[in-house]
Amino acid sequence: MTKIFIINGGQKFGHSGGRFNETISNETLNFFKNNTAFEIKTTNINDDYSPVSEVEKFVWADVIIYHTPIWWFQLPHGFKKYIDVVFTEGHAKGIYKSDGRSSENPTVNYGTGGMLHGKKYMVTTSWNAPKEAFTLPGEFFNQHSVDEGPLFGFHRMNAFTGMKPLQSIHFHDIEKNADVVNDIKLYQNHLTQLFLN
Repeated sequence: MTKIFIINGGQKFGHSGGRFNETISNETLNFFKNNTAFEIKTTNINDDYSPVSEVEKFVWADVIIYHTPIWWFQLPHGFKKYIDVVFTEGHAKGIYKSDGRSSENPTVNYGTGGMLHGKKYMVTTSWNAPKEAFTLPGEFFNQHSVDEGPLFGFHRMNAFTGMKPLQSIHFHDIEKNADVVNDIKLYQNHLTQLFLN
């Protein structure tokens, strides 16, 4: 049985009600609930949480699925705080033991002290930016993909823990030109390809 840990990082703040990420998180939960090959745990970063219990979820899971909007080209502050608090709590308790270097040779092996080896993660993001802002010459992101550009640090953070990435999926133009029905269809196909084929 594959153990899935779903994290809803869609923060309620300002004009954001976190509805899209809540919808995607619920789709994820329903997808895995309908198949007996999976066991599921969840966290919503808007709810109270115990850092110790959250570390236990990371250690328990085979796959962590992160759902997050992108605010000002970064994770929302509530989700970033969750990661800072939980990963710090996880030092020598299952997430990482060190940065991987030794005092004898401090210039090599940085980022090899993770404790989550053998686990995988997947991330979904939601953007106001249209996908063309990442792909067209002369547009804002200079033809850098979400994963190679704004999410580079997020992916290195997960590599630091020892986890390997599954294919990400990114939802664009959510504020001005949303097509939630189509996005959900694409997402269901994405999950099917990754977990049922």
